[in-house]
Amino acid sequence: MERTAASTSSTEAPPAGWVALGRIVAAHGLRGQLRVRYFAAGPENLLRAPELAVAAREGDPEPVRYEVASASPGRAGEVRVALGGVECREAAEGLKGRLVMVEHRHLEPLREGEYYGYQIVGCRVEAEDGRPIGTVREIWETGAPDVLVVEDEAGAQHLIPAARGLLREVDFERRRIVIELPPGLLDSG
Repeated sequence: MERTAASTSSTEAPPAGWVALGRIVAAHGLRGQLRVRYFAAGPENLLRAPELAVAAREGDPEPVRYEVASASPGRAGEVRVALGGVECREAAEGLKGRLVMVEHRHLEPLREGEYYGYQIVGCRVEAEDGRPIGTVREIWETGAPDVLVVEDEAGAQHLIPAARGLLREVDFERRRIVIELPPGLLDSG
């Protein structure tokens, strides 16, 4: 699995149709701009979104939608965003700590073999011989291949590198991932 724009260590899915891309860390300036720290590999999806939703927390059933007035690169790891209706510093400061989400349809298309994190979380994982391993609960970004946190039926967690050589099949329609299971990968130690 390639590092992608929406990989995060989140365990909860955003409302249907929306993907969390970052978190508001502060106001910028006096006219309501926001500093948004983006998740994962880069800011591209935040910079191109025509509208965003702001949620109080993951799983918030009623995120507030805003039109994006402008978006530009900011400090390292951040994007500056101006939202329609957020006109002053006080309004921007009131949004600090909230998640910033975009609809799936506004995400940049990915190349073959690349996946967004939201597509992986919740998938069943099984070995090539059909043996069930568990369900992907989180994705940890490591700077090398991401690591899938897979929980089995007994509640044990297994850390599986999301390296191209180990992921044999990723089927989003069936919510299923087939992996090569090298000796010792699932051994508890």
